[in-house]
Amino acid sequence: MANKKQALKYIRKTEKRMEQNRSARSYLKTLNKKALALSDEQDEAVRQETAREVVSAFDRAAQKGIIHPNKASRKKASLAQYI
Repeated sequence: MANKKQALKYIRKTEKRMEQNRSARSYLKTLNKKALALSDEQDEAVRQETAREVVSAFDRAAQKGIIHPNKASRKKASLAQYI
């Protein structure tokens, strides 16, 4: 356990950041599944709008350091190939 006041503060900050990042990654997974679940019968405009939303979310997450930029790129390419 930490002995210094600053070390305890750092632990609190880390736990808070971890929880926020976990939530963001979960949101990304949900969005990605939602986009991949759209079938071919769906309207083309709906699929494009959903894909645009997913790509934007992955870009933001990569920019903020929540996920690695290469992972974001890989997921976007996979989605584009699917759609």
